[in-house]
Amino acid sequence: QVHLVESGGGVVQAGGSLRLSCAASGLILSSRTMAWFRQAPGKEREFVAHIFASSSTTSTADSVKGRFTISRDNAKNTVLLQMDSLKPEDTAVYYCAAHAGGAVRASSSYYYWGQGTQVTVAS
Repeated sequence: QVHLVESGGGVVQAGGSLRLSCAASGLILSSRTMAWFRQAPGKEREFVAHIFASSSTTSTADSVKGRFTISRDNAKNTVLLQMDSLKPEDTAVYYCAAHAGGAVRASSSYYYWGQGTQVTVAS
């Protein structure tokens, strides 16, 4: 049985930083393309960043480019999201997900999801 568990969320002032972690059981994350998505109240879930399994090539959404970095810690079987220069509009529940196939920026392409971790950025 696969479980993804996010942690590291919290409340931070604008301009601050947080690092989110996604730990897995029942799944070797280094063999999977993984992504972070987020969902703000009243909005659809949106892509944040992804990392390919084979090459560790990454991409980020334009809204977070240059501020957020996705990476892996294979020894700990985790995927990380370093978030710097946070803005109030980054406030959302952040989810990690394991890719099943298809477009890497589409939430429908992911079949395992964590429960999410809340990030709140105060202005």
